[in-house]
Amino acid sequence: MTGQRGMMKLAAYYNPTGHHVASWRHPRAQADAHVNFKHYVEIAQKAEQAKFDLLFLADAAASRSAAMEALCRSVQFITGFEPFTMLSALAAVTERIGLVGTASSSWNEPYHIARKFASLDHISGGRAAWNVVTSSTDTEAQNFGADKAIPHAERYDRAHEFVRIVKGLWDSWDDDAFIRDKESGLFFDPEKMHVLNYQSDRFSVKGPLNVARPVQGYPVIFQAGASEAGMELAAETAEGIFSPHLTKETAKEYFDKVKGRMPKYGRDPDHLKILPGLSVFVRPTEEEANEDYELTQSLIHPIVGREILSTMLGNADLSSYSPDDPLPDPLPEHHGSHGHINAIVDMAKRENLTIGELGKRVAGARGKNVIKGNPQQVADYMEDWFVNSACDGFTVMPPYIPGALDDFCELVIPELQRRGLFRTEYEGDTLRDHLGLPRPESHYTKQSTGVQAAE
Repeated sequence: MTGQRGMMKLAAYYNPTGHHVASWRHPRAQADAHVNFKHYVEIAQKAEQAKFDLLFLADAAASRSAAMEALCRSVQFITGFEPFTMLSALAAVTERIGLVGTASSSWNEPYHIARKFASLDHISGGRAAWNVVTSSTDTEAQNFGADKAIPHAERYDRAHEFVRIVKGLWDSWDDDAFIRDKESGLFFDPEKMHVLNYQSDRFSVKGPLNVARPVQGYPVIFQAGASEAGMELAAETAEGIFSPHLTKETAKEYFDKVKGRMPKYGRDPDHLKILPGLSVFVRPTEEEANEDYELTQSLIHPIVGREILSTMLGNADLSSYSPDDPLPDPLPEHHGSHGHINAIVDMAKRENLTIGELGKRVAGARGKNVIKGNPQQVADYMEDWFVNSACDGFTVMPPYIPGALDDFCELVIPELQRRGLFRTEYEGDTLRDHLGLPRPESHYTKQSTGVQAAE
């Protein structure tokens, strides 16, 4: 049972055909998912029927860069629907599940992001969330007039400022600004419109936003960084985190570090939900789950395994090393998410894996945590992490879709519900209701009541 922790939170994470690198080859996967909107409708409704808190769509503003012999055998981050278009369409065919879209603070402008997410929040009736990312790849930069990604420290400085501006734009209108009085002819109260007039060396944003204040006040803010800069950004701004941890011990350490930083920003640690990724192979028996895992792993092409490992290690060049060699220490020149790279390197050292073994291990789930077993075993694992405060729930990453999502919904969800670990009905109508997050006041309201603005 959950004791004082309440219910765990569950995010449903979707790459088009599933999280496993060979997902599209699985007989229970939808191979044309990247162009099949009906497929997305079905999986969104399935997740909502199972009472998932939210549906999360990852995204990047570029096709993944890799050697063509590997790229042409891959599906993830090659093609897919643009998140705002997709989530707005899904809002019309769902009623309660949260809708989380990824948008980069590196290659967007604050006004664009504020307007799009405010619109999605209204269209969905208060179910929108923004996954704030800082783009680390040169391939994305080259689609926006630059040759190289913005340096790490500068990306995060920009992200801190970017989020503050977006929140300021979301406060452009008081909640009751729009009177719409047909008799008097007054559409809005002019005293309840606020012009941001933000100026810095990096941004110039006048405002106001031409969308009413979002239903949730602010759409929920998610983030995924595991580096020191990422943890600081999360402590200041995030209300949800998609984290990459592979062990309960490292997840617990991260959980405590991030939540421990929140009080200095005047934030309640319970107002941040940390949801580590978990790719689940579950079947009625352990033997069947293991068989499904081995089948899925057997579909990884060797060229893809090698290339994915290199990519996940920040494009470190491993071409001069044999598959039987240990991972070089230090790694060749690389860049990317420090937290994610460190997790892979630590796993290689801990289990004494060769490059070839590590490639097969991480290529499947691309470095994320994998569990396989019967419903009771999977629920035991999730309960252990949750009750020991290593997480607030999980980002469930079905290895292939729709089959593995069906298995999780039909086998694991009922077991979690039986144990009192997961809801049987939604707590409210908005994503903030589901996650137990307060609706933020406008900082103009705080100023008028003499309360120091948080931004």
